[in-house]
Amino acid sequence: MKRSHINEILKESDAFIRSFGYILPPFAYWSPTEMQAADHGSIKARGMGWDITDYGRETFDEMGLFLFTVRNGDAADLLRGTGMLYAEKIMISRKDQLSPMHRHVIKAEDIINRGGGTLVIELFAPDADGGIDRQADVTVPVDGVLRTLPAGGHLKLAPGESVTLLPGVWHAFWGEGGDVLIGEVSTVNDDKTDNIFEAPIGRFATVEEDAAPRHLLVSDYDTYLD
Repeated sequence: MKRSHINEILKESDAFIRSFGYILPPFAYWSPTEMQAADHGSIKARGMGWDITDYGRETFDEMGLFLFTVRNGDAADLLRGTGMLYAEKIMISRKDQLSPMHRHVIKAEDIINRGGGTLVIELFAPDADGGIDRQADVTVPVDGVLRTLPAGGHLKLAPGESVTLLPGVWHAFWGEGGDVLIGEVSTVNDDKTDNIFEAPIGRFATVEEDAAPRHLLVSDYDTYLD
């Protein structure tokens, strides 16, 4: 993705988020220089901040996702079973923009439609080896009530509705009828190691530096931050 395109998405996404009364934390608006000068150690280590991906396919409008990790715990706390065991993200799935089929090994997550269009989630249960079971029904809690769908069924969430996805459940999603503001509340999030995709794709975008970054992405931290 071109950095100039990423900068445009950052600006548009912030405006979309604000239109629903959700305001990002102050560090979201630091310039790269301000981020470098700040006490950014925990932000970098926990992968907090802006995240725009086209999954390495260079077709963001068709396959992509906007994310901002607002808060995140530490994987070491999960091993101890105490401490900050949770994470929160805000995301935007554009109309008909696919976030491709994947599952998580560790992370359990609530996916919440915070506003906009309908969020459509395609679901599969895992087989005994962790792959996709294309025959078995899949059961998920929708706002505390169990819902069972056939393999590959489409769960549609209107604004205010949510679903709980436990580790292993395969899912892909997109916006229907308009762009969707999505909340995610989960156990500790590790985007570097805890995303298993059905297709051989990457988690982060490859950036073409045709402009200076407006704000740093999580995937920029290793390059720009000590």
